[in-house]
Amino acid sequence: MSSIKSQLLEVCFTHVNKRIANYKNELETIKDSIENNDKGDEENDSGNGKLFNDLEKNIEYLGDASKMLDTLKTINSKAIHQNAILGSLITTDISKFYLAVSIGKIEIDNENYFIISKSSPIGELLLNKTVGESITFNNTTYNIKEIR
Repeated sequence: MSSIKSQLLEVCFTHVNKRIANYKNELETIKDSIENNDKGDEENDSGNGKLFNDLEKNIEYLGDASKMLDTLKTINSKAIHQNAILGSLITTDISKFYLAVSIGKIEIDNENYFIISKSSPIGELLLNKTVGESITFNNTTYNIKEIR
């Protein structure tokens, strides 16, 4: 069986690749709509304005998702960490956090994990912490028990 960190990283890759595929599909749909609108009458220009706006947004989202993918490619799931860095699995007395990209809560083998970005509010607090240290987030104190 693969390690939990490998499974978490795989969840991240699947999530990000799915987002990239969705944005690419959406971009194609918008481009098709713009082309079809251009063939229509001149009175339909307001529709194109919204489509161009949607096109820009999706290009931006696609760029963000591509950056997330680049971030994931730098993670070595076999590395053991002394302090919390990108790719670390941090076990606290309350929750388990995986520092990668922002995905949120997932469940593997009846265990909950929070996959978070190191630039998220709680990720920033956990970054570079070591076993025995604690952080306080939203009036809750998390004591770090293990870092893998």
